Amino acid sequence: MQYGPAVRRRKLGAELRALRTTAALTSGEAARLVGWHQSKVSRIETGASGVKPADVRLLLDAYGVLDKDLRELLLVLAGSDEGGGRHHWWHAYRGVLPPTYRDFISLESQASAMRTLETSVVPGLLQTPEYARAVTWASVGGLDDERLDTLVEVRLARQDVLRGEPPLELSAVLDEAVLRREVGGPEVMARQLKRLVEAAQLPQVRLQVLPFTAGAHVGITGPFVIFSFSRTSDLDVVVLDHLTSSLYLERKEDLQAYTEAFNTLQSHALSPEDSLDHIAGIGDGV
Repeated sequence: MQYGPAVRRRKLGAELRALRTTAALTSGEAARLVGWHQSKVSRIETGASGVKPADVRLLLDAYGVLDKDLRELLLVLAGSDEGGGRHHWWHAYRGVLPPTYRDFISLESQASAMRTLETSVVPGLLQTPEYARAVTWASVGGLDDERLDTLVEVRLARQDVLRGEPPLELSAVLDEAVLRREVGGPEVMARQLKRLVEAAQLPQVRLQVLPFTAGAHVGITGPFVIFSFSRTSDLDVVVLDHLTSSLYLERKEDLQAYTEAFNTLQSHALSPEDSLDHIAGIGDGV
């Protein structure tokens, strides 16, 4: 269980250490080849410090790594836009966004798929501007109008991942409470439900409703997100959000447990087609 980007740093370090070993180099020899101190190589390999994409290229060249896909994967781990990573647009908001939120956006922008259980609010990627504003105002107290506008702007900008090439594949299970909770008032909620119906018809979005009639379920303890990456399942990570921080779970046991939980939730939820009708019915006051 990790906080922040430590998951990716450690995975990157482990891969670089394995490549150095394959190249039959000691950490000291590798450091001399790239003009560094040996301690820098050690810190990178243990995940104790971050590493720039340019430094990863130096190491990969020193280790004779020519595999294009492997190089791109490791550069993405280091934060590069190469190989399908989306532009790091959120850097412009570094002074506004807390580190845990930036880390979440980074994972979201580089992932190929996202599975999420939501028990309280509509997923950020599917929120309307008015709904996003109401949720942000309620969850982050004491905001002035300028900061509130900026946070809403960020939330809406995140939605570009659903329109990318390729788009993020989103699978969401929504507890019925999400649809019944009147966030922002009746008019705001009506527009939000309409937005969900529209989003549910996109090929990259799979939306399912877990109705109240399903009773107690495995996700009743709280929401979670599972990020998956196209090049290797070793990068998959579970994110649990709390009021002041986020937890990142990467152990295979944790990933398996949450994957099984999500599959169970999907099996107990309404089908995507019935979910769409259910959302539309709530919107119509049925």
